[in-house]
Amino acid sequence: MEVDRQEIVDQLRGRREDELADRAERDLPEQVDTDEHAAVLHQLGINPADLLGGIGGTFG
Repeated sequence: MEVDRQEIVDQLRGRREDELADRAERDLPEQVDTDEHAAVLHQLGINPADLLGGIGGTFG
């Protein structure tokens, strides 16, 4: 599954984890493949399944 990096950054900022959000902006590509970048997402405390709610409507 691909997710826009901004979705991840927004989730982290929403949890007031600004340092992790900054790292996500620096370390992740604009379009994040959740399988390919699973290790980085794990380090950021992001569960790819949690991102499903934020990407509705981007398919099509």
